[in-house]
Amino acid sequence: MIAKASTRAARSLFCAVGLTLLAHAAAAQETQPTERIKNPVAEFTGIDKVTGRIITFDVYIDETVQFGALQVTPRICLSSPDTEEAKTDSFVEVDEITLDRKIRRIFTGWMFAESPGLNAVEHSVYDVWLKACKQSSDVPPPATAKAE
Repeated sequence: MIAKASTRAARSLFCAVGLTLLAHAAAAQETQPTERIKNPVAEFTGIDKVTGRIITFDVYIDETVQFGALQVTPRICLSSPDTEEAKTDSFVEVDEITLDRKIRRIFTGWMFAESPGLNAVEHSVYDVWLKACKQSSDVPPPATAKAE
């Protein structure tokens, strides 16, 4: 009788330990961050405050596009998978071409598509903010240098 009781107790203990380990493994898996998606294109929206013109434009990573007196260069554009809560951000550098034709850096940092007002570039004439990160664009990719 004692042997049966200790066997039952051992089984119960084994099951309890097993269930605890499974619960911890499931919790750890839920808290693991998922891999962010690196996108080759950042989509921006800009406004010319003088004309009231609003334009959306695509910029390839590490390329520069001029919007008015501003030059916008995204360095990376990350988004979350479709199965996750939307989170889209880009590390961006923005330069201003001054009236005396000098280039002056006015912004370096992260822009967040879900919070456009948080780190948008607010210039006296132009505002620019991140709209999205994309895998492709209707704009042709920049020409690559040919090896000689």
